[in-house]
Amino acid sequence: MADLVVGLAKSVVEGALTKAQSAIEEEAKLRESAQRDLVFITGEFEMMHSFLNVATTERVENKVVMTWVRQVRELAYDVEDCIEFVVHLDTKAGWWWRMDPSWCIGLPPSQLSLDEAVSEIGQLKARVEDVSTRNSRYNLISDSGSKAAATQHQMATPGASLGSSAFNMLVEARDAARRQQGLGDLTQLITNKGSNDIPLQVISVWGTGGDLGTTSIIRKAYNDPEIRKNFACRAWVKLMHPFNPNEFVRRFMAQVYAADTHDKHGADLGVHVLTKMKAKQEQLLKEFVHEVNTKTYLVVLENLTDMVDWDAVRTFLPDMKKGSWIVVSTQQFEIASLCIGHAYQPVELKQFSPEHSVCAFFKEGSQDNGDKEEKPMVHEVGPNSSLEKLRSSDMTAVTEWMGNFPLVGRESQMSELRNHTAKACFSDSPIISVWGIAGIGKSALVRNLYYDRMLQTNQFTKYSWVDISHPFNLRDFSRSLLSDHHSDKDPIKECRDLLRKHKCLIVIDDLQSKEEWDLIKAALVSRPSSSVIIAITTEASLATYCANNEEQVFNVKCLEAAAAMELFRNEVYRKNQSCPLKSHKNVELEELISKCGGLPKVIVSIAALLATQTVTLMDTVHSLNHKFMHRLETNLEYDGLRGLFEWMRSYFRTCPDSLKPCIFYLSIFPRGQIIRRRRLVRRWIAEGYSRDSDEESAVEKGEKFFSKLLDLSIIQQIPQLVTTAFDDARMVSCQVNGFIREYIVSRRMEENLVFELGANCVLTTQRTGRHLIILESWDRDIIVFESIDFSRLRSLTVFGKWEPFFISKSMRLLRVLDLEDASGLKDEDLIEMVKRLRRLKFLSLRGCREIFHLPSSLGDLRQLQTLDVRHTSIVRLPKNVVKLEKLQYIRAGTTVSALTPPAPSSSLLKFRRRRGLLGVQVPKGIGKLTALHTLGVVNVSASGGKAIVEELKKLTQLLKLGVSGINRQNSKDFFSAISGHVHLESLLVQFAKDNQGSLDGIPLPCKNLQSLKLYGLQEKLPLPWNQLSKLRKLDVEMTTLEKTDIEFLAKLPNLCILRLLVKQPQDGKLHFYAEMYAEQLATFEKVKILEIGCSSSELHVIFGSKSMKNLELLKIDCSSATYKLTGLNYQTELKEVLLKGTNDEAFRTQFASQLASHPNKPAVKLEKLPLDF
Repeated sequence: MADLVVGLAKSVVEGALTKAQSAIEEEAKLRESAQRDLVFITGEFEMMHSFLNVATTERVENKVVMTWVRQVRELAYDVEDCIEFVVHLDTKAGWWWRMDPSWCIGLPPSQLSLDEAVSEIGQLKARVEDVSTRNSRYNLISDSGSKAAATQHQMATPGASLGSSAFNMLVEARDAARRQQGLGDLTQLITNKGSNDIPLQVISVWGTGGDLGTTSIIRKAYNDPEIRKNFACRAWVKLMHPFNPNEFVRRFMAQVYAADTHDKHGADLGVHVLTKMKAKQEQLLKEFVHEVNTKTYLVVLENLTDMVDWDAVRTFLPDMKKGSWIVVSTQQFEIASLCIGHAYQPVELKQFSPEHSVCAFFKEGSQDNGDKEEKPMVHEVGPNSSLEKLRSSDMTAVTEWMGNFPLVGRESQMSELRNHTAKACFSDSPIISVWGIAGIGKSALVRNLYYDRMLQTNQFTKYSWVDISHPFNLRDFSRSLLSDHHSDKDPIKECRDLLRKHKCLIVIDDLQSKEEWDLIKAALVSRPSSSVIIAITTEASLATYCANNEEQVFNVKCLEAAAAMELFRNEVYRKNQSCPLKSHKNVELEELISKCGGLPKVIVSIAALLATQTVTLMDTVHSLNHKFMHRLETNLEYDGLRGLFEWMRSYFRTCPDSLKPCIFYLSIFPRGQIIRRRRLVRRWIAEGYSRDSDEESAVEKGEKFFSKLLDLSIIQQIPQLVTTAFDDARMVSCQVNGFIREYIVSRRMEENLVFELGANCVLTTQRTGRHLIILESWDRDIIVFESIDFSRLRSLTVFGKWEPFFISKSMRLLRVLDLEDASGLKDEDLIEMVKRLRRLKFLSLRGCREIFHLPSSLGDLRQLQTLDVRHTSIVRLPKNVVKLEKLQYIRAGTTVSALTPPAPSSSLLKFRRRRGLLGVQVPKGIGKLTALHTLGVVNVSASGGKAIVEELKKLTQLLKLGVSGINRQNSKDFFSAISGHVHLESLLVQFAKDNQGSLDGIPLPCKNLQSLKLYGLQEKLPLPWNQLSKLRKLDVEMTTLEKTDIEFLAKLPNLCILRLLVKQPQDGKLHFYAEMYAEQLATFEKVKILEIGCSSSELHVIFGSKSMKNLELLKIDCSSATYKLTGLNYQTELKEVLLKGTNDEAFRTQFASQLASHPNKPAVKLEKLPLDF
């Protein structure tokens, strides 16, 4: 969490630095004193930013330092706001007097003179000085600048002598104790269920202050009644140096003899033990062997000082798979960790003082009582045995694993992974990279492929699965790959020969760095080979680096909701066949599974716990829902998720600081909320999270952030769009992963950044923050609302019903007002908003149908960058909109399907149909808004025809443009005007009714066009297809479509999404194929989404054998026509068919029966997706 806090602070400080530097460079009107103050503030913030960089690297954990970091962040917010108010609000000096920085002083004056404004900058300088002085006062930064001195001082006594590894491990152990909200319990860690197949476990106990407290902690667990009952043999042995094996056996047996004398007391007990010890050495050894070979034992080794003694002791304590334990007591951190191995887990058992703690180390998963996933490791399957020689026991183990862990919701991914494997066999680089976030099921998916290849095909002759140990060692890796290697030969050379001589399938799991891969590649895979290697990692960049070919990189995504529930029920049934949850339907249960975010590891862990519940079952479900993340992080029952939480903390620590606030911001949206990509990116820009730089624009940077979060499954495709098309054409909508959202929400209040008003909100004085969310479930209590401090509020997001009191006079800093789809909003509310919220950068009224007019005072929002009034009742933009020189994004109007008549109840749609308006009327002078890159939908004919066309000609920076009202009179002028718009990537054109010949001989701005929408065409497509080389999305609604038009479309090289709505196709047929010399050609090669619709009674759709071979999603508008599909079986990649315009389940079932013979068994669903520009 500390790293996330630091990352957020760094982002804010960077924003304040940018503002201050810009003010110094550009504002000549500032007096000298203010200039000097800004220079000072800039210098101080540069130093603070440098400290935050170091703090992130050193994993700041000290509470004093974190308090200072939060103060720096809040000060940076205030500095940024002040400079923006005072300097950048307007180029005219008069705007100085419109500043109202009530957040800086107690009395908020209504007018400020230049003297007072400069004084405010001086006050900020004083605050900056105070924060800087506070750093010196509490000695937060050491002389080296690399660590918090307070932290070093805290560890001064024995901690000063600790090495960096021991120091970091102590910090991690204390982290573990904090996560479980209490110190570890050695008694609970030493577990035994009496099973015959639990391997020997080792736990090390180490104290930073020598053996002080260590012995008492171990002794308490050693004598615990539960421990005494579970272990038939217990012995506490203090080791001698040098190690004496005879003495070790004697001390061990003395403990055993003492435990067996239940009927003797006092001196008789000691005499009995002494008598038994006089037996011959041979007899003692015989009885010792019997104890350790036949009984479950607990042995405490006191005073272990070197690994030579450890190796010697281990020869006497075999692993008989009876659940035995060895407890090692040592004063050396290195010995404590080496006894466990590489994958150890630390936890603090007791803290005696800030400089002295006792910690335990144990192997990851050893405390799970053997209930971890029962997956046979690869060496049990004989990795170096040919398939023909596979032992029957191995075959049985693999078959049982496949039966116990069937794939759920991964069928299409499994098919795709098989294809990757087949391609790799014939590739110059036979490497497949599989990546995804922790807990997403990468290893399980690959293991299914691994065993599937082993059982079902002769594709490979040898198999090996290697779980990489860290720190990485190439020789150890090679020995793991050769799991039955016992010769004296070089294991690296042996591996190289194996890969060269045999056709092997090698899986490398948990690859963590490019350095590891470089070593593996140079030694083993740099030479030609017929083997295939699958590398599994959590890093996208590492996956691409290994494969050296993006086509061989496979990203594992989270499960959909239905598949997640199926997995949960399967796991419950596997654990407890009589558990009612296997078929139980409950809203709370569905909510719980949705919070798992489609992560199999989380789902399986929760299923394992709930499967054992009976009477308290639903109470447990309710408790989990109420404190979901807290339970998972603190309860020992979910300790198997530790790796997932470690990955998340590691990711937040190492991900770019610019991305951290974007991730935190996602918690604004409720779980399951569909979020438009552009809405999210535009909000990031308004908040300053995505800023322009010399290398790229804020929009480009925001789009990259979105793609990164999509790759990591932090945001996901909405379930209805199960297609990879959006890897090629940017996704329109998404959802926040349920698990990630819960993780963020559990931390956001700690930082006082985001707060929400929802169900069960009560009156409190603690509600304050930078971002407010009003949920639909909130009861709209005005008393609760007015108790909130809005003085620092930057964004307000409303879901559900709007109330006039939602606008407060104290919301002076508000940048983002997002009212998308809010109900009850009236024109008079909008007038009040514009009056009070002059600092807005983002205003969205999208979907607010009761808004008919924008006020003329809209021109006072001089900072406004984004205006979204799409799907409102607004048909005209006010004249003063041309004053908004910073406006970059205008969305207005709506689009109505040419095939679907307006609903009778919709007065707005009837009005538009009557007036012929699909867009809005824009005022003269719109061409002054040269910062615009998105504009639409503009009704050209209603806005003045040729006059508005001349205005559009000036907007040369447009990336996206939508227009309506194009006809024969204005089409030539319009397309001529935008012919020079070389940046244009997306174009929507709605033609008027009388448009025959509107495009004859008219060139389109095609150079960079990626999306083209043409609505209302009445004839063929006279388009320069040879110039549309970058076109990825084509959306056409027209009267008729000829076969020659389809043949033109087939030539588009990069077309990915195709939507065709036709009133009357030629001969009632759509032919998706092309021929030459009676041979079919490969066409529509990249199309992954196809939507077709027709208003005639019947449409025959014909697919060729070489057409649309990559089609994944087929949408069919069933509102008017019936369809006959021929050749659909050729589309072997088809995943889904969505039937639009009907809710008839019987029709869906009948349609699905027609696809029963399809080789890919696509799902058939009823769907009604909104259209969007």
